[in-house]
Amino acid sequence: MALGALAENHMAGLGMEAVLGVLRAAGEATRLRLLALTADSELTVTELTQILGQSQPRVSRHLKLMCEAGLLERFREGAWVFFRLAQTGPSADAAHALVDLLPRNDDVLRGDAARLDSIKRTRAGAAADYFRRNAAQWDQIRKLHVADSSVESALLELLGERKIRDFLDVGTGTGRILEIVGPRVDRGTGIDLSREMLAVARANLEQAGLQNCRVRHADMYSLPFPESSMDAICYHQVLHFAGDPAAAIAEGARALRPGGLLVVVDFAPHDIESLREEHAHRRLGFSDQEVATWFASAGLEADGIVRLPGDPLTVVVWPAVRRGGEVYQREAPRDT
Repeated sequence: MALGALAENHMAGLGMEAVLGVLRAAGEATRLRLLALTADSELTVTELTQILGQSQPRVSRHLKLMCEAGLLERFREGAWVFFRLAQTGPSADAAHALVDLLPRNDDVLRGDAARLDSIKRTRAGAAADYFRRNAAQWDQIRKLHVADSSVESALLELLGERKIRDFLDVGTGTGRILEIVGPRVDRGTGIDLSREMLAVARANLEQAGLQNCRVRHADMYSLPFPESSMDAICYHQVLHFAGDPAAAIAEGARALRPGGLLVVVDFAPHDIESLREEHAHRRLGFSDQEVATWFASAGLEADGIVRLPGDPLTVVVWPAVRRGGEVYQREAPRDT
């Protein structure tokens, strides 16, 4: 892309001072390297200093300036702070356009990419180790219900032809729902309270090449998103751990755009007490009436039920739509 096209297509909405701010914030070799790295992956200051071979104070100063200019996003996860190329805001388009201008055959950038790959492999190894340590209990539960592929197919069918700009997976776990939905949405976000599971999900999304998806440490009772900011929200096998499922659904409805889709995937009522005793399930499934009551109280309209019988557990998919809006359809592919 030529510089003229950059200005015309990606900075047209910025005022003079804002354009100057973007250019000043990006106009330095280390900062361009930071743009390239954070366009590829979410990285901590420690990881960035390892890749760049510079001191932490110096890297932190660069990051602060770029965040203030809107080129990068900063978010905290426990004691760690991650940085990522901006996805929203007036300067986000300019940030992505600047990355597109960077020469892929540059020796410095190629060296950075090689060191980033090493960090990704370390992350993936740690995630795989955690998954191996816990896989036995997850496999034990999977044997009690229908195959995951059947649940995933039912979810994709519900999403249908909706145009989904922003998708939220509550209690994302390994990030599997983001993996299957990610190719169909503009932006996907998964939240979870377990930092270990977030590490697994982040590694899985990187391996899948889903740069439009991210994960965050957050509480489902207090979502860090504005009202009416999501087109679709999924609660996949998470509400049976919740102390107050109704409150979680109400908070999701707050963040859902009018006409948006909210989907609950969980178990029908059952009597397998071992799931409560050995796997911390607070609830042994939910009835259709109970879920319908949550939906109605949150201003949602139930939109059918899908049952997937297993032995002995039945998985149920409960979809609902937030009142007061139209369903946006994806554009049909154009003839070429």
